[in-house]
Amino acid sequence: MHGEAERGGRPLRVVHCPVNTAGVPWQNVEALRRRGVDARLVVFERGTLHPEADRSLDRRGGLARRQLTQWRAFARLLPQTDVFHFYFGLTLVPKSLQFPILRAARRKSVYHFMGSDIRGKTPAELAYGKRADAEVVGSYDAIRWVPEAEVIPPGIDLTAFTPVPPSDRPRPLVVHAPSHRAKKGTEHVIAACEGLPLELELVEGLHHDEARRRYEAADIVVDQLNAGWYGLFAIEAMALGKPVVTFLHAEAVRRSAEAFGIEVPIVSATAETLREVLARLAGDPAERRRLGAAGRAYVERVHDIELIADRLLDLYARL
Repeated sequence: MHGEAERGGRPLRVVHCPVNTAGVPWQNVEALRRRGVDARLVVFERGTLHPEADRSLDRRGGLARRQLTQWRAFARLLPQTDVFHFYFGLTLVPKSLQFPILRAARRKSVYHFMGSDIRGKTPAELAYGKRADAEVVGSYDAIRWVPEAEVIPPGIDLTAFTPVPPSDRPRPLVVHAPSHRAKKGTEHVIAACEGLPLELELVEGLHHDEARRRYEAADIVVDQLNAGWYGLFAIEAMALGKPVVTFLHAEAVRRSAEAFGIEVPIVSATAETLREVLARLAGDPAERRRLGAAGRAYVERVHDIELIADRLLDLYARL
């Protein structure tokens, strides 16, 4: 699946903006550049966790001054951009003006939703997405909120992840990295591990590189027990060859396996079943290794950033 990296004999010009949520936009931009696309990431401000961007507007002052900064940036970008790729339901200037201007200038646009920006919202609350030329969600779980959207999973650079298979140690190490304890069901994870022959490490507030070292030591990774799908933490854990436990909606698992032609190798668990799942994995090192290898094969098929670049190029070619 290869889309066009050129338009009118010159490289396709795409601006991703205005946030770098979970580092996904930056991964996309870098992969597109490797394909010869004139891609750049422009953000309102650099985030502390993911500061990567080609340009930050570094907005200051009150609403009026911030809006002026945004309008000036948009005015500069408009003549030199073919496609505006917006993330997290945000635009460079107010939505009521953003899309009429893009249409008048014959520029294309994409709305790329990240999950928490759409989860639990009504169709009326998400109707603004229809103003763009295409809508994108990251999974077959998120698609229930935006049924017309295209599914393009988050991609990671797999060359940066060397698998470290789980060990055979008698007390396996369980790693859980809650960005938000209540949302991830952390208290249930702690309770489920109590009294089992395993060690639990909570990875919180660490720089990404240091957190990665902790993930590499894991024998079992627990992602979350509430959301119904997996996030970047689980994707990175699978890339490292670790067995992952998380709560998955069965219908999304079925649709995903159908669409990508590979079973989702994550062990689904709820707060009620987690203890039983962990006890089983703690006593079965061979199964931990099997799941870890299956996870690596899965991310190579579904989350490799080079395949995601193909999907993005294909989408842009159809706008």
